[in-house]
Amino acid sequence: MITKARVLSVDILRGLTIMLMIVVNSPGSWNAVYAPFLHAEWNGITPTDFVFPSFLFIVGVSIVLSMQKRINEQPIGKTFQKIFFRSLKIYAVGIFLWIWPDFDLTHVRYVGVLPRIATVYLICASIYLFTKRSDHLRLVVVLLALYTFIMVFIPVPGVGMPDLSKPMANWANYLDSFLLPGVLWQETWDPEGILSTVGAVCTTLLGMTAAHLYLKSEDQTKKLLTMMKLGALLLGSGYLLGYLFPINKALWSSSFTLVTAGVSLQGWVLCSLIFDQGKERSLALVEAFGKNPIVSYALSSLLISVFYSDYFLGFSISKMFVGALTDAGIAAKLASLIYALLYVIVIGLPTWWLFKKRIFIKL
Repeated sequence: MITKARVLSVDILRGLTIMLMIVVNSPGSWNAVYAPFLHAEWNGITPTDFVFPSFLFIVGVSIVLSMQKRINEQPIGKTFQKIFFRSLKIYAVGIFLWIWPDFDLTHVRYVGVLPRIATVYLICASIYLFTKRSDHLRLVVVLLALYTFIMVFIPVPGVGMPDLSKPMANWANYLDSFLLPGVLWQETWDPEGILSTVGAVCTTLLGMTAAHLYLKSEDQTKKLLTMMKLGALLLGSGYLLGYLFPINKALWSSSFTLVTAGVSLQGWVLCSLIFDQGKERSLALVEAFGKNPIVSYALSSLLISVFYSDYFLGFSISKMFVGALTDAGIAAKLASLIYALLYVIVIGLPTWWLFKKRIFIKL
């Protein structure tokens, strides 16, 4: 999300998130990927699992930074209209990227990364618009408690008591299989499905809570210390809750929400110490990604069909590149990672041009 009042640390953290998202989504070969760049198969967490929640956490931060003045300058109805249409545009881009380049409308995945961002942004920006700021953290506690109770203690039709050790025996799978139209990521459930949206909303609400702390008119060091303490509390609470509701990215479990929000908050504090205090700008390319996040992510998805398939060129650049490196004696996983990093540079070229021209595209 683009903000009027820019905070450099937020742009840096967002940029790092987008760049890592491109790396993990675009290896040179899916048959050769280092374990930290893969999602956990089910319960558990890897470095890659922190990427998407980090972005949603920053969405929450950006909602507060961008809307704090706007809601005093125009009618609430007009602000909500802008929120709604921005969400609609992000969702539409997500659907477009799914059907690109075949445009096969018979196999559409109606959920996914951008659709989730659109949905969560709509919900959380509306919460910010129509509720008291002090209610956000309370709402997180209530939603996560309710989500945990449903997923752990309520029997699933045809299954009995939920079994969170496998994908097919819980309420998320049950609701997705009955209610979600179109293509699902898995046969009967989707990691961006219905119930897991509760956890994603809470991640964003925690980002909003962190932003309120950041904007307090008190000593910067004191504020960052408070934020660091909150991050540690979220992290510890998440790991404790994991004994009841396992840490699980596909379910966006309550424990996963707390752990990833805690790490994201600590990451923001670190970036603030480095960039907001000293105004260090040695990571200008990262800042460029952070100021045009949706555009750079969408571009990386669009160009997959050029750099990773034979759809347009008649041959796969990624296969040729990785094959050439492995033939030269480089390990397949390293070759795959090198290609992913080069792809980030490819996306970085137009992103950098937009940054230098001070063109920041808002959907």
